[in-house]
Amino acid sequence: MQLDDTLIALADETRRKILRQLASGEARVTEVGAPFDISLNSVSKHIRLLERAGLVRRRIAGRDHFLALDPKPFDELTQWMQRTREFWNTRLDVLEAALRAEDAIAVAAKSSKRTLKRKGK
Repeated sequence: MQLDDTLIALADETRRKILRQLASGEARVTEVGAPFDISLNSVSKHIRLLERAGLVRRRIAGRDHFLALDPKPFDELTQWMQRTREFWNTRLDVLEAALRAEDAIAVAAKSSKRTLKRKGK
């Protein structure tokens, strides 16, 4: 599932930093790796995960590999989060209504008992 790959890719701070860097525009792989205190091989592994998730596109020009951010998976993730939020908001609204109704019944039952006690029944 593409969503799983996106969430896995976003779970790592280094990959999120790479995405932030690419948000400002296309960059060579070596430029992407420069700010990190890890090997270029390690950066490449992070980039491959981002590519697998579809978050990054690679363009090859001669010996240079250029990376660019692809926002489509973010749009899909945003849609999924919105649907999930709507689902849970609806479910929680129903739960809240049920709990309020239960509380109202309990209050009414107590009030009814007090009224009956006052009347001597």
